Amino acid sequence: MATIKRVAEAAGVSTATVSRVLANGPHVRPEVRARVLAAVEALDYRPNLVARSLRSQRSSTIGLIVSDIRNPFFTAISRAVEDAAYEAGYTVLLCNTDENPEKEAIYLQLMRDANVAGVIFSPTRQTSVMLTTMKFNFPIVIIDRSVPDAPMDSVLLDNFEAAYQLTRHLIDQGYRRIAGIFGVMSTTGRERRRGFEEALRESDIPLIPELVCFVPARPEDGKEATMRLLAQTPRPEALLASNALLAEGALAAIRQSGLAIPDDIALASFDETPWTALVEPPLTLIAQPTHDIGATATDLLLKRLDDPKRSIRRVILKGSLMARGSTTPISDRPKPNARARTAPR
Repeated sequence: MATIKRVAEAAGVSTATVSRVLANGPHVRPEVRARVLAAVEALDYRPNLVARSLRSQRSSTIGLIVSDIRNPFFTAISRAVEDAAYEAGYTVLLCNTDENPEKEAIYLQLMRDANVAGVIFSPTRQTSVMLTTMKFNFPIVIIDRSVPDAPMDSVLLDNFEAAYQLTRHLIDQGYRRIAGIFGVMSTTGRERRRGFEEALRESDIPLIPELVCFVPARPEDGKEATMRLLAQTPRPEALLASNALLAEGALAAIRQSGLAIPDDIALASFDETPWTALVEPPLTLIAQPTHDIGATATDLLLKRLDDPKRSIRRVILKGSLMARGSTTPISDRPKPNARARTAPR
């Protein structure tokens, strides 16, 4: 097995220079850096990360704790974090909590035991409350969920504005009886509900409690909630789902009920996924800047490691409305008798 000493001998430099190159450090001439990297490749050298951590007194591992890796939003963020960490010379330890506070506590303890350099974390509402008083031996950057009183950097979407914008789009398309399904386990669902309610209030549309559901952010729960909404008389004209997993369940319920989108009910959601543009009609949604969220969170964590006393940063990013065929104007709907003649069941 190749050693750092063999790499140094092959490149004609000191072992300290090899270490600086591998850590992407400064004060290395381009031609020297090229020689070292060529020797690393020729000898198939793999640095001992544990030994490097002991020497530098800093772990080369970043922890990433997400609430549901099935959610394409967190999948995309995980990729962005891994890309940014790799470029900076770090590896990523990924944990999935399934929105379970007990699993969050276990994984936070795991991060302590693994002596990670820091953690990027999307906490449940219950854990968010505890984060204001808990002590950790590593910095934490919060993503997606708001923890206002915690002394931690965070990268968030403007959830209120995004939900307001999506609801306004439905209202502008002529919909008035609008239902909403929101995740119950995080602050995100509550913030999106506030934006939903504000858009209705501004348009003098009464909020109907029976049309608002808080459920776990899983497809099966989204489907069950949608079936309950579709059973109401009159049926909702439009449905807003607050994330892609709930939208997946809502779509399944609408299809199982033999209804057409948007002729019978319009559907709008959050999060661009591989399927949202492929279904017919394509889904109207708020696209979140997932790459920017993951990359910014990693950058904040690395800067915190370099300067633990720097001021707390709270980065708020904007979503983008992508209006598609699932929310065409209600005035474009075919008349009920015409739809019965033309739409096979």
